Amino acid sequence: MSEVGETQVPKNGGSAPKKEGNRLWRQFRIFLIRTFGIREGIDKEAAIEAIKKDIAFRGHAVWILVASIFIASIGLNVNSAAVVIGAMLISPLMGPILGLGLSIGTNDFETLIKSLKNLGIAVLASLITSTIYFSFTPFKEAQSELLARTMPTTMDVLVAFFGGLAGIIAAARKEKNNVIPGVAIATALMPPLCTAGYGLATWQLSYFFGAFYLFMINSVFIGLSTFLVVRYLRFPMSPLG
Repeated sequence: MSEVGETQVPKNGGSAPKKEGNRLWRQFRIFLIRTFGIREGIDKEAAIEAIKKDIAFRGHAVWILVASIFIASIGLNVNSAAVVIGAMLISPLMGPILGLGLSIGTNDFETLIKSLKNLGIAVLASLITSTIYFSFTPFKEAQSELLARTMPTTMDVLVAFFGGLAGIIAAARKEKNNVIPGVAIATALMPPLCTAGYGLATWQLSYFFGAFYLFMINSVFIGLSTFLVVRYLRFPMSPLG
């Protein structure tokens, strides 16, 4: 017989709070998945096809690149941010860089070689075009828009990484949007190449190496973020991979 005043504790007294805690945790996990999950609504096959289609630089793509390089060079030359942004909007430089990340993420050696070859063509065409422009322009003084592309910082790395992240996530969606042009502006692939051309034209090699280093940083971290998302979303591996 229990002593007077002794409290009887039900055998299942601690189970109700535990069950409620588990229920709340499950609801919280569902909320996180629905809010931050990126697997829903993706189209892997269409994304792969679209990225591969934009890798090649020939015909109209080369002329669009040359035109955009001239526009960006003029913008840097006259210190007009608006003109530089306009040039970045029409630049096709993102194609082979996304292709690099995709090919490494899916073990697609053929696409990797194609991406490297076309990126090399794009870089060479950009450097030749910008060097020609800055060799003949009467305005030789380096403006602030141009100088800003000669000294890479940690912030440039972060912008390139998160810009590439946004680009590949948008490219993988079934519904298409206008994220890629925004990524092209944010990551600023073209202005560094134009600045490198300025360095060659005026024989200021510190400008050339600084600007080209910035371009390489942007390219590498856009490719890295593409690779990570491709692996996270489990894109199909190449049959040859």
